[in-house]
Amino acid sequence: MPVQPSDQEEEYFARLEFERRKQELADQEISAAEAERQRALDAAHNRCPKCGAPLVAVHYRGVELDKCSRCQGIWLDYGELDQVLAEEPQQGFFGPLKRIFS
Repeated sequence: MPVQPSDQEEEYFARLEFERRKQELADQEISAAEAERQRALDAAHNRCPKCGAPLVAVHYRGVELDKCSRCQGIWLDYGELDQVLAEEPQQGFFGPLKRIFS
């Protein structure tokens, strides 16, 4: 004859199942958020952050910068500003700019 679980045992296992499902839902939300982030990055790849037009690579003093084909904005990747400023005299246009971003 099988033994019936007590109310405390049923509550314990119900709580365990609840926590397992709660963790599973949290993991699904994290996965969905990462998938959405990756989709947004793929859609924005080589696109202007301002207007969404394609970016064109231009060379300036040995550094490859990204220029918007529509709004003519210039976009710099990490470290490109330092490369441009390394060759620019401090009194020129980029001198004060370096002080702002440094």
